[in-house]
Amino acid sequence: MLCTAALPCADSSRLIAAESQPQPVVAAANFPVASAARLAGDGKQTRFILDLDRTVTPRTATLADPFRVVVDVPQVNFQLPAGTGSGGRGLIKAFRYGLVMPGGSRIVLDLTGPAKIANSYVVEAANGQPARLVLELEEIERAAFVASLPPENRPELRPAIAEAPPATVPAKATADAAQQKADGRPVVVIDPGHGGIDNGTQSGGESEKNLVLAFGLALRDKLEKAGKYRVVMTRDDDTFIPLNDRTKIARNHKAALFVSIHADALPRAEGDAQGATIYTLSDKASDAEAQRLADAENRADAIAGFNLAEEPNDVADILIDLTQRETRTFSNRFARLLMGEMKATVRMHKHPLKSAGFRVLKAPDVPSVLVEIGYVSNKGDLEHLVSEGWRSRAVGSMAQAIDGFLTKRMATAGTPN
Repeated sequence: MLCTAALPCADSSRLIAAESQPQPVVAAANFPVASAARLAGDGKQTRFILDLDRTVTPRTATLADPFRVVVDVPQVNFQLPAGTGSGGRGLIKAFRYGLVMPGGSRIVLDLTGPAKIANSYVVEAANGQPARLVLELEEIERAAFVASLPPENRPELRPAIAEAPPATVPAKATADAAQQKADGRPVVVIDPGHGGIDNGTQSGGESEKNLVLAFGLALRDKLEKAGKYRVVMTRDDDTFIPLNDRTKIARNHKAALFVSIHADALPRAEGDAQGATIYTLSDKASDAEAQRLADAENRADAIAGFNLAEEPNDVADILIDLTQRETRTFSNRFARLLMGEMKATVRMHKHPLKSAGFRVLKAPDVPSVLVEIGYVSNKGDLEHLVSEGWRSRAVGSMAQAIDGFLTKRMATAGTPN
């Protein structure tokens, strides 16, 4: 199974280890299909019901701060109506679902307050009714909720900075490193944001995770066609990748450049914005919008059900190191070059260069940028984001910037900057 009952998905190191293991390739048609989900009850007792074409075996857990219920199941093909989970009832204010690793799916219920899982069971299909996964929740006091958690999950007992788990190198990573050494070409890591259970922003029936994946794959193909660089994707399908894993992929491959692709949305109360924006890492956000975006992106692991307090902070002690300073210099240099190339072909934000404390940019030795290729909340930008013609132009300008940056850096490697 994906998780143990005692410590389900709060222990992200176990989940990461599970992700590194080879997974069997199964035809999509063989996965159980979820066709509907609904809520019933009130603020004292609430029931979550998921209709399936056959039974699955769930593992459940509760998490605090924020209060959530996490349900892990074998991989499910979710065919739920659009908007399912965006509203709530009783103890559940919303829920989301999706892939968290090959072979494993997850449902996360956001709670209005502390609650316990009073009962969970699976009903076989019968009398023309589908199989069902049912969770029954009951309201409880916070003290009772916290007391029911394993010690390592209790908020008041968590260490301020958790120790990093022992490093493990999967066989595939070792093989990739050997191939890279033999190859000799610089490595570019492309990081389509979100994925799996984490949809990112959504508007007009489009999800950020799908838009940025299509963009990232097009950029990969463009770079690979030129043949000058090895391209590594943090994800090339609809799979959730924890934030720390994204930076580890770049570091394990000794990447020359890391480019994270996103598509933002502004809350309605904040008005409208349009155009692409390029972000670099800084300890202090360049403006309030940059801070808002960094806060939102840094919650990606919490969205997927992880316990962020237990994430290892393996770069905190070296952020002021000279290596980090040099890396930031290169990141800023690439950001300016990228802006120059993109503004000739695509619409840019009125303030196209910004900075904030994005966790995904914190690899200390890999120049990194996060590119918001547009706002899905803006009608014009959304039309561009779904346009192959626009994507081709944007990808072309980004590939041009990558080539210009790495060509100059390789030519000056080993010389003072």
